[in-house]
Amino acid sequence: MLEQLLIFTRGGLLLWTCQELANSLKGSPVNALIRSCLLEERAGDSSFQYDAAGAAYTLKWRFHNELGLVFVAVYQRILHLLYVDELLDKVLQEFSLVYSPRRTEFHDFDDTFRQLLKETEANSQQKRGVGQQNPRKVIEGKRQVGHIEGKGTKSAGRKSSGQTLGGDDEADGDADGKAKVFGNGKSNGKIGNGVSVRNANGNSLSGSSSDDDSIMSKNSHETAFDVSKLKLRNSKVHGKKGVNPLEAQKPSSKEDVGKKKQTKKNRVWGDAPPPSKLDFTEPRDEAGQEGPDVVPIVTDQGLSLMDKDEEDDGDFEVDLEEDSAKEIGDGEKKVPTKKGWFSSLVQSVAGKAALEKADLEPALKVLKDRLMTKNVAADIAEKLCDSVAASLLGKKQGSFTRISSTVQAAMEEALLRILTPKRSVDILRDVHQAKEQGRPYVIVFVGVNGVGKSTNLAKVAYWLVQHDVSVMMAACDTFRSGAVEQLRTHARRLQIPIFEKGYEKDPAMVAKEAIREAVRTQQDVVLVDTAGRMQDNEPLMRALSKLINLNEPDLVLFVGEALVGNDGVDQLTKFNQKLVDLSTTGSPRLIDGILLTKFDTIDDKVGAALSMVYVSGVPVMFVGCGQTYTDLKKLNVKSIVKSLLV
Repeated sequence: MLEQLLIFTRGGLLLWTCQELANSLKGSPVNALIRSCLLEERAGDSSFQYDAAGAAYTLKWRFHNELGLVFVAVYQRILHLLYVDELLDKVLQEFSLVYSPRRTEFHDFDDTFRQLLKETEANSQQKRGVGQQNPRKVIEGKRQVGHIEGKGTKSAGRKSSGQTLGGDDEADGDADGKAKVFGNGKSNGKIGNGVSVRNANGNSLSGSSSDDDSIMSKNSHETAFDVSKLKLRNSKVHGKKGVNPLEAQKPSSKEDVGKKKQTKKNRVWGDAPPPSKLDFTEPRDEAGQEGPDVVPIVTDQGLSLMDKDEEDDGDFEVDLEEDSAKEIGDGEKKVPTKKGWFSSLVQSVAGKAALEKADLEPALKVLKDRLMTKNVAADIAEKLCDSVAASLLGKKQGSFTRISSTVQAAMEEALLRILTPKRSVDILRDVHQAKEQGRPYVIVFVGVNGVGKSTNLAKVAYWLVQHDVSVMMAACDTFRSGAVEQLRTHARRLQIPIFEKGYEKDPAMVAKEAIREAVRTQQDVVLVDTAGRMQDNEPLMRALSKLINLNEPDLVLFVGEALVGNDGVDQLTKFNQKLVDLSTTGSPRLIDGILLTKFDTIDDKVGAALSMVYVSGVPVMFVGCGQTYTDLKKLNVKSIVKSLLV
């Protein structure tokens, strides 16, 4: 049964809902559809699944782009209603005839909807009934054919009852080596390899039984397993009893002495004596401090790029029709265009009544290929194009505008909507709010191996120190060799404290003790460094989930490379999924933001940023673009959109 059907504008004004279907929906499925699908440019999907406590819904929708209306149907997922698509199409068609922008209530549409619902349900039941009757007719037809054939064979079998059949039938049966069954239920006696079949009187139907018994006994002797032969063969292989064949291969004691492996000696450079040890790390005192060989620098490198505003290059426009023509010209076969330049000019001046899918496909294909060349994941590029097509179908094209310009404007608007953060990314404000509450602001850096978590953690620390924020580092990477020393070097250069417990410790407990120490020493921010781990490594992912659930950080940053495309999407998706699966609480903590590294090495292939934001729905909060502490900046959304479309 249909749970609910709603009609509302793109601005969110509810115009009509069926009063008869005013069932109490569990949760907010329509709001979840708008938030997770329609606003995130996933309108090209066929349906949306919503799970609530005690219920699971499926939502389907239609757009009337010319009037700016949205039609949504909600029903129980377990029902699999087949008439919902047809009902939405009919409701869209009928409601568009009575719609007026001046009206906000349409109570007179109830009777029309009631009639449409009855028609679609009747059509669905009729189609389902036809589909169920066809198999019965086929089975009844087969029964009738089998009954007629049974009568014919029965009459033929009566003539030859109790006799051995000869002639062609017997020859055919002998040639096949199988029993030929006749209408009277008897056979010619041949089944498999010479096995006889007897009739009801006990007589053989295919020769003497003694011949068949001899054949069967011969076959059984040929296929029997001779254990004695196997023992004899094993004794030949392993030699005489009591002698181990491996002993004969052992070398003598003299050969052992001569072939002893000599230990490798350290190389001696010149006439200098060999060093007594190869460990050149500096000894630490009782307080855990090292020698002052590294000069601490805090303000020598200038202002961080986070505090510098980038200039926009202004508007841009790309001729998609020209690119589409080049694409066709570069192919092996040139496809003749349906419209000439004069008809295209007339259409651009007069406008088009309603855009159709065939009008949008050439420009969308060019956009899809361009996004994929900019390192956008293939399935995400396809979903974006489908969403743009869904937002433009049926929309009237204005005068003096080309279809390519309309498609590009819609894609640009969609990309801006996706990349623009949906929540506040002002970390400094959140830090001051946590300080007023008397607690430190905790940031956890997670990601796969080798993406630059420790280096970019130091960049974030440098930026916070410039804004007079006291920072403490927590060395929770107790797995990788040299991780603690690396973080200790950054802390010494930035003149900030570091909390460490060495290696082979529980990272969750190290982070907990670091937060407790930050509260005692009144530190504003705690930056937690974690070990790099692959998204499929369940033991390390379980340890990460424990760290996050135990310490409840304010911000969980996923550090990913800007060089990857589909792999980055897979990493981010599986990280979130593992955090959900391994969570011990009812509301699992997911990734809150993204830090993209190595952004200075990709030129204009910035598609990884779009792919990660599209999949996770979380914003890109930092961008690493160099090797120094100042090379950290914000994501310029307009610049990214321009790089993707140009």
